Amino acid sequence: MNGAAFFLAVNFIIAMCFGAVFVVVSTRSRSRTAALWFAAAFTVASLSSVCELLVAYAYLTKFWAICAFASVLGGMTLLRVGIGTLYGRKVAPVWAGCFLMTGICLDLLIYDLPRGTAAHAFSYQTPFALALLSSAAAIFSSTRRLAVDRALGYLLLATGLHFFAKASLAVIAGAGTTAKDYIGTNYALISQSSTAVLMVAVGLTLLSVLVLEIMADERSNSEKDALSGLANRRGFENGVKAAMALAPKAGHVVIICDLDHFKRINDTYGHHGGDLVIQAFSDLLQTSAAKNAVVGRIGGEEFAIFLPSTTLDMATLFAQALRGGTMGITVSALPSSFAVTASFGVAELAPGGDLAGAMRDADAALYEAKRSGRNRVRQARHIGSPQPKSIKAVK
Repeated sequence: MNGAAFFLAVNFIIAMCFGAVFVVVSTRSRSRTAALWFAAAFTVASLSSVCELLVAYAYLTKFWAICAFASVLGGMTLLRVGIGTLYGRKVAPVWAGCFLMTGICLDLLIYDLPRGTAAHAFSYQTPFALALLSSAAAIFSSTRRLAVDRALGYLLLATGLHFFAKASLAVIAGAGTTAKDYIGTNYALISQSSTAVLMVAVGLTLLSVLVLEIMADERSNSEKDALSGLANRRGFENGVKAAMALAPKAGHVVIICDLDHFKRINDTYGHHGGDLVIQAFSDLLQTSAAKNAVVGRIGGEEFAIFLPSTTLDMATLFAQALRGGTMGITVSALPSSFAVTASFGVAELAPGGDLAGAMRDADAALYEAKRSGRNRVRQARHIGSPQPKSIKAVK
C-alpha cells in the first residue's frame, strides 16, 4: 500500500468515526436534525475512499471514478443541508438534489478530457469548492455570532478555497494520465493528506458547536424550575447579574411575592392542586413582566421579579397590577369559588448595589405585607443613608 492508499484508508476510518459520533451527539442535542445531516454527510463522503481504491485496483474504472466524485460531492451537499438547518439558512432539497446531479453530469462530461489540464482540474474541483463556500456563506449570514461559529465559517471558507489550490497543483504537478494512475502520483498523496487534515478540523469544529449547545442547554436546565418553568434561585441570581451588567449605572427594583395560605391550598386540594396554582401564578408573572425582566421561583410558594432600570413607584404599580391579576386566577381543576391571593414586597437596588441586600429589604417588606393582613403590597424605603430601612404601606 503506497502513501496515497494509506491516507485513503485513514480518511475512510476518520469519516466513519465522525458519522458515528454525530449520531450519538444527536441524541442529546437540540439541533438533532442538523447532527443527523452531519452524520449522513461524513458517512457518504467516506465512501469516496473505498471508490478511489476500487478505481486503482478493480475493474469498471470509470464507474468507480464517478462514484468517488459523487460520494464526495454528496457528502458536501448533505453538509450544506445540515449547516443550513443549524444556522437557519435552509436550502430546499430540490435545489440540493439539482446541484448534486449537475455536478455528477459535469464530471461525466469532463471524464475523457486530458488529466492535468486546467479545463479538467478546475471543472472537477469547482463543485466541491462551491458546496463548501455556500456553507461558509450560510454561517456568516446567520444571526449566530459565537466565536466557534465564526471559526467554523472561516474554516469552511479556507477548505472551499483549497479545492482551487488543488486544481492548480494538479496542473503543475500532474494528476496522472488516467483515473487509475491517480493513486500513484505525488499529487494524490498531497491531496489525500490535506483532505484528511481539513476533514478532521471541520468535524471537530462542528462537534464543538453542537457540544457547546448541549452544555448551554444543560446549564439552562440546571437554572430552571421544572414545575413553574421559571428560573430557580441560582438562575434568578445569574439572570439578575447579567441584567445589571447591561445597565450598571441605572437603578433597579426587586419584588418578592408569596402566595397567601399556600399550605391551606395543599391541605384542601392536595399537592396536585397546589402545583396547578403555582403554575397559574407563574404564568401570570411571566406574561405580565417585561421582556428584560428576570422572573424566578426562589422557594416553595415564593417568587422574585427583577425589574431593570425601573423606579420604586413604577415597580409598586406593577406589583399592584399583579396582585389584582392574582385575584382573577382561575384553575379549571379547582372549584369556581376558589380564590388565590398573594402578598408583595418591593425594594430598590441602587446602582452598584448588592442584590442580596435588596432581596432582604424586599423580603422584609413582604413580611410586613403578610403581617398586616396579606393580599397587600409593601415598599421598603431608605429614609437616610445611615438609618435603617422602613416599610411603606401601599393601599
